[in-house]
Order: sequence, then C-alpha cells, then structure tokens
Amino acid sequence: MSISEISIAEFMSIHSQGIYLVDVREIDEYESGHVAGAINIPLSEFSSRLSELPGGTIYMICRSGGRSMQACEFCVDNGMSDVVNIAGGTLGWVSAGNEVVFGGNPE
Repeated sequence: MSISEISIAEFMSIHSQGIYLVDVREIDEYESGHVAGAINIPLSEFSSRLSELPGGTIYMICRSGGRSMQACEFCVDNGMSDVVNIAGGTLGWVSAGNEVVFGGNPE
C-alpha cells in the first residue's frame, strides 16, 4: 500500500479546514515552532501513543517529511490506512511564508 503525500501548497489549502495534524518531531523541536493546530506525538514515542490517534484522516508533519513518512508507514503497518504525509514539512511551511506558533501542545 502506498502512503498518500501532499505538497505544502496542497496542505496550505486545507490547513484551516479542521484537519487532525500530528507533528512527530521531538518535544524541543515542536516547542521551538510548529504549525498552528498541530498535536505533538514525537516519533520516539509514537508506538506507545498510537492509541491516542482518532479515526478519520490524520495528517503527519515533521521537519522536512522523513520522520512523518515513517509515522505514516507505522500507522499503515498497524491497520490505519487514512494517513497523509506532508512533503516538505515544517521547513517547507515556513519557506512558503507561513507562520509558526511556539510552546507545548494546545490544551
């Protein structure tokens, strides 16, 4: 099964539509700037926190797209097929002129 992947431009067009976005970078990376609305589940904790993910489509982001693809592959290997990798990651988001927010997970 292939993993769905979207570009930063495609992600920008859906970001404000109430999507479920997971940032798989480590906590310090996430806190130093992430896409608004992203929930942090570090890749290093991903296997033990898989049950926290809801049903429906889940979008994954990291720094540039590698770790988020690993998270997508892990989800697919564990029976979750509706995952989408964001190619270019947070670096691509910022390079496209978008802002990030700082701090921990939203309450």
